[in-house]
Amino acid sequence: MIVDAHNHVIPAAIVRYLAENEEPFGVRVDRSGAATRLAHREGFAYPLFEEFLTPAEKLAQLDRRGLDAALISPSPTLFFYRIDPAVETAFARRVNDEIAAFAASAPNRLRPMGTLPMQSPDHALAELERITGELGIRSIMIGCHIDGAALSEPKFRPVLRRAAELGVLILTHPYYFGTKPGLEKYYLTNLVGNPLDTAVMAADLIFGGVMDELPDLKVCLSHGGGFIPYQIGRLVHGQKVRREAQSIESSPKELLKRFYFDSITHDAGALAYLIDLVGAAHVLLGTDIPFDMADETPLRTLDAVPGLSVEDRANITGRNAWRLTGA
Repeated sequence: MIVDAHNHVIPAAIVRYLAENEEPFGVRVDRSGAATRLAHREGFAYPLFEEFLTPAEKLAQLDRRGLDAALISPSPTLFFYRIDPAVETAFARRVNDEIAAFAASAPNRLRPMGTLPMQSPDHALAELERITGELGIRSIMIGCHIDGAALSEPKFRPVLRRAAELGVLILTHPYYFGTKPGLEKYYLTNLVGNPLDTAVMAADLIFGGVMDELPDLKVCLSHGGGFIPYQIGRLVHGQKVRREAQSIESSPKELLKRFYFDSITHDAGALAYLIDLVGAAHVLLGTDIPFDMADETPLRTLDAVPGLSVEDRANITGRNAWRLTGA
């Protein structure tokens, strides 16, 4: 099976809920233009493609792109880590239920990926137990940081530890809430800021001891790992020459290979390097569909990687994703 491991949905019921509850989320449904959009008070908006909303269109688009199946995750624009934890917990529960129902319409082709109200680790733990026990969800998507709080902070360790114990795959995704200082021009907030967020988070999980402490933790880094795979030598060198980076005994390069990575690099050369660095068993085909920064032709990108064996290609295109998120 060809499986897209990074594919977003915003179920229609969630759009209706946000339309009826503009506060505290700060999101409104804008129907003033040619396309209906979700507009956030932070200043960004995006079209509500039918593929976000309904299973039938999601499946039709998978067929059009030559993809057999997808792990469907909530849009990262539905991370509301700034609001009251109880309100966010109720919303995350609603999102998870709707995504599970979305996937249940085609269980052989769609697998649900949940999310957690991470600003409250206690609530996040409870929701993790619920979605794995009641809904059978085996993967979650959370932000690269929790509104500025690093995932390596001790308060989040129980959530990460329990995910590791349950064998849950965690897809980390940049927490996109408006422009970042110095990156306002040219869409650099996304082009540079998002992969930077992933690189900072991964380096922090490495040097913060999380990857050493939790050897069974399964973390997948979005967008080909951001910048970190391509600057791992700098981390290795820094550990040798800088006291501040001597917080762990393990090699950063070896710990980097513990992560999983989607294939969204938009460049066959970069993808070839990533596969060579971490191994085909740790790379999952991804698209980021239906956002405009998606790789619409991920199989074409992968096919341009030279020297890829039939076995490695099969692992990347589907086996890894299905294995990591199976019961």
